[in-house]
Amino acid sequence: MTAFHQIGIVGAGRVAQALGLALAPHSDAPPLLWARSPVKAHAVAHAVVAPQLDNVAKTCDIIAIAVSDDALGAVAADLAATLPSLAAPFVFHVSGSSGAAILDPVRGAGALTAAIHPAMTFTGDARSETRRMTQARFAVTGSSPEASDIARQIVGLLGGVAVEVAEERRPLYHAALCHASNHLVTLMAGASHALTATGVDDPAALLAPLVRAALENSLERGFAALSGPLQRGDERTVAGHLAALAADCPALLPAYRAMALATLDELGRTEPSVLRHALDSAAAVP
Repeated sequence: MTAFHQIGIVGAGRVAQALGLALAPHSDAPPLLWARSPVKAHAVAHAVVAPQLDNVAKTCDIIAIAVSDDALGAVAADLAATLPSLAAPFVFHVSGSSGAAILDPVRGAGALTAAIHPAMTFTGDARSETRRMTQARFAVTGSSPEASDIARQIVGLLGGVAVEVAEERRPLYHAALCHASNHLVTLMAGASHALTATGVDDPAALLAPLVRAALENSLERGFAALSGPLQRGDERTVAGHLAALAADCPALLPAYRAMALATLDELGRTEPSVLRHALDSAAAVP
């Protein structure tokens, strides 16, 4: 028995594609998708393309809004104007930084609303991302207890685990996730650039075992997993790093310095020291 009559998707990006594929088995009819770009909409193979937004509003009993953060408010307003006066659907968005309040126009039109954000990265491979959502955490913020209950039901259908996040805490929640995932990509890119400058042909192959071990250790042990010259207080080694970066990979120097100072802060080493002086931005080049 399916959970819904028809699922509507607003948007045609990476998250929209994965959601449509993952939720399709729980709908009597194929997902109905609308996007501002008809070309992108027709590229989503597992959904039926709606000619207008109001087709989604009037046909679907659950609607997922999967658009960019900056477009979310305008889409919510447009959707609210097209909702039927009776039997309004359950509407949720998948933005990390916003809670349910941004859907207040939709709620005012009679819909139950929530924010359901998968704590997962999406790169465009809908099938693999559908599998990754299984056992992933989803930040849930409902506009009412009833809306939160339905949101948790949807997370369950996706195979995920719901985590309640208060409306006012959503920006902090999202900042934490971006710091962990997006900045990790930047961190790896910088390390790869430096290794390329040393003559390493395949930086990813060299880094992979080390970084995977560091990630697993940090998830298991927290900050106690830290190793290396900062943990040991090896001032000469760090000074050598700074000199080498300044000479051969200067673009990485600000990020290295910032992360090293943050590491010292986490270690509790906030007193003046040779290490901190060398890393401080005022001492641009050792």
